[in-house]
Amino acid sequence: MSERPVQSGGFTFARLESLEARLVSYDWAWARDNSDAIAAHWAERQAAKPALFDGPVLLGCACTVTDGACTIDLFEAAFSEFLAFRDGGSPDPSVTNAFAAIVPWSRDGAAVLGVMGRDSANAGQIYFPCGTPDPSDVRAGRHVDLAGSATREFLEETGLRVPSDAPANWVLVSGERQHAFLHPVDFPEEASALIARMEAHRAAEAEPELAGFVAVRSRADLDADRMPGFVRAYLAASCR
Repeated sequence: MSERPVQSGGFTFARLESLEARLVSYDWAWARDNSDAIAAHWAERQAAKPALFDGPVLLGCACTVTDGACTIDLFEAAFSEFLAFRDGGSPDPSVTNAFAAIVPWSRDGAAVLGVMGRDSANAGQIYFPCGTPDPSDVRAGRHVDLAGSATREFLEETGLRVPSDAPANWVLVSGERQHAFLHPVDFPEEASALIARMEAHRAAEAEPELAGFVAVRSRADLDADRMPGFVRAYLAASCR
């Protein structure tokens, strides 16, 4: 039985029974009309962080939820366009930052989050290991594999695989021009053991994307300065 979406902290929560994402053609007028400003913004960001790469990413241009069934349309854009769009306050209301993430929960009731490394576009921010979907997530029939994107990013950043028997329970957190598709997954270890495994993976990487990990057990652990709004809203409603 699907549930009606609820609102909390400026965000809408919807539990999903199905999720369909598809690649569409889209003429992003905002990016075309602001190409000079986008180029200048990219030059500034890359001067500060030379490791940034202007590859293609997928952004949302339409999303509907009906009786627990979600359909979202995504289109291809340059990372520089997305970064200027996001850093500029997401000025085009027709476009959203849409992505999927695994939310690892430990046996002792903590959610484990990653701290973004200093060379990333979101240095110092704390959120669930994830990434913006890209063309590698597109499958036959222009289907976009958001679940695959989430599990791939989770494995790359933490070294952990999602248990094969984990239920496909998704929560869509929408707000601030974002659609965050979150997949909470229970792990059998306590938070300290989970973090130890993640840290071992990070230490073995030549260029780790994350700077570390933190466990959140209650609202007292939320960091308004370093955690994005969707993270704080979800954890405030979900901490056990």
